[in-house]
Amino acid sequence: MAEIFPGAVYLLCFLTSAACAWLLGRSYRTAGAPLLLWSSICFVFLALNNLVLVLDLLLLPSLDLKLPRLLLALAAVCSLLFGFILRIEEN
Repeated sequence: MAEIFPGAVYLLCFLTSAACAWLLGRSYRTAGAPLLLWSSICFVFLALNNLVLVLDLLLLPSLDLKLPRLLLALAAVCSLLFGFILRIEEN
């Protein structure tokens, strides 16, 4: 039973970040605020990061997918940082 919990947590993290990306994207379509777009893109990368984590630790433990996970996390942070910088430059 203890082996089920890490997998369930990883899958719930993926579903949560995917839901956040979808909700932020939907809010961007209605409100049109650019920061919502960049936040949505960030959460898409975080959802992909969590999906690769599930693949890495649960489905394909023989493969080392640490580098793709780190690159997806970096892309998430960079996209949100770019959105913040763009927002500051517009003001």
